[in-house]
Amino acid sequence: MLRNYADLYREARQQPEPQRFLFVFCRVELPEDASDAERKSFESGEGGALTPVVCVDKLPSDVPDFDGLVKESEATGQRWDMVFVAAMSGRAGFPPTADEARQPMSMMVEAVRMGSVGNFLAMNRAGEFVALD
Repeated sequence: MLRNYADLYREARQQPEPQRFLFVFCRVELPEDASDAERKSFESGEGGALTPVVCVDKLPSDVPDFDGLVKESEATGQRWDMVFVAAMSGRAGFPPTADEARQPMSMMVEAVRMGSVGNFLAMNRAGEFVALD
């Protein structure tokens, strides 16, 4: 069972085909039309809407630890609260290229915008996986 980014990295390196990670960094925001109950819940740290702010694809070797990924993301100047990650498998010993990742990344960003995140792993800023209800 994966608990954190280190586990994900280790698992990716053990796959029979090279992997490429897809990351969608999101900010958790309160929608403008939120009800009083939703506002109260949000203020206590629950609920909110996920807004993608940065997306990137990386080979696992490019991001061997989560701290490096956080530092790189901070260089964009975009604040984020949660990151979603998915992995793509390569073929014949070669990882997927950035061009091959472009369409799946666009689809992932759109899925996050629509709240359809069940196919992705969600991590907090500490690189630990979190369950979303």
